[in-house]
Amino acid sequence: MTTQIVLEKETLKGAASNYLSRVKAGDIGSLPAVLGLVSLVAVFGAMSEFFLTNRNFANLLTQAAPVMVIAMGLVFVLLLGEIDLSAGYASGVCGAVLVLLVTNHGWSWYAALSASVAVGAILGTLIGTLVSRLGIPSFVVTLAAFLAFQGVLLLLAGEGGTIPIADKTILAVENSNLTPTQGWILWAVASALYLVSGLSRINSRRKAGLVVELTQLWAMKTAALLIITGGAVYELNQERGLSAANSTKGVPIVAPLILAILVVGTFVLAKTAFGRHIYAVGGNAEAARRAGINVKRVRTIAFVLCSALASIAGMLFASRMNSISPSTGGSSTLLYAVGAAVIGGVSLFGGKGRMRDAILGGLVVAVIDNGMGLLGYGAGIQYLVTGAVLLVSAGVDAISRRGALTN
Repeated sequence: MTTQIVLEKETLKGAASNYLSRVKAGDIGSLPAVLGLVSLVAVFGAMSEFFLTNRNFANLLTQAAPVMVIAMGLVFVLLLGEIDLSAGYASGVCGAVLVLLVTNHGWSWYAALSASVAVGAILGTLIGTLVSRLGIPSFVVTLAAFLAFQGVLLLLAGEGGTIPIADKTILAVENSNLTPTQGWILWAVASALYLVSGLSRINSRRKAGLVVELTQLWAMKTAALLIITGGAVYELNQERGLSAANSTKGVPIVAPLILAILVVGTFVLAKTAFGRHIYAVGGNAEAARRAGINVKRVRTIAFVLCSALASIAGMLFASRMNSISPSTGGSSTLLYAVGAAVIGGVSLFGGKGRMRDAILGGLVVAVIDNGMGLLGYGAGIQYLVTGAVLLVSAGVDAISRRGALTN
């Protein structure tokens, strides 16, 4: 009861003071990514007249979507302190399976997508088993899988060849938009669910006598989020076609797909026993084992989820490029995905991070790639800048971790 009375009397000033104390102690969360994203948008917006247009905003979302999905899968693995270097080419292999089943064998898109996800789960099971049961370091296993999956993709697509896809539903995911009305309905429903879940969480924790976030502070953050997302929907609903005959408006269809994965992933990590076990194993695997957690099973399932989400990214690659090629999921895809998760706030040491960090980091990586491309900088400069941002993020993570251990 005493705790509850103290919490009710907490002020915004006290909440700000507590937050600064946590930051000084090393608990910085997604703060660097948020500040970096705001700074990058301001810089590129000032240097390029096209960067802040709704047309470029829509293009940025569709461009970043596959990397975001792979990054969300990597969150499960990174929370364990492991790594999956094969996720990029796993998306390519699963995408090739999807396209071949639809194009060459006449499967429906949903049956082919289900088979693609199943293939991803099988690949993840193989990797997870080698890591958890045989004790082979994940770096070695997934590096071998990286090479093997690249070979499988070459066999499926043929060297220098591509597998085209003409299925309208799959192509629509990255190339079509919701109607303006559907966009507003999506925003209203998502906002209502967010409000209800937030208030329910606060009330349940208060009834249980647990520490709760100051309601006024939560209301301010929620209002800011709803205003930002509402503004994004408004801008995307404006005309962005190049001519009257080519009218284009509305939220890209891929946006609700990303939102659905984010909601499900957040629920799994925050509300299920498996999610709690992920954090426990990532924080201290030996302590988790002694507490009765099946560490091997947790590790295996994490790799399964990572590869399964990579298969969804494979579908997005096929949709965006209208085909699958031997290079799908290769090149900088994996580096960008890992960078997105780490830049967003997921710790490379395990035990710290949230699903939304992958979204935030994915936006940072996409903004760098998109903004520097608009300014005419080549791939070399883009890689240098993205690598520098990733290095800084990893350094901040290491320093904050050291600070937390010291305190």
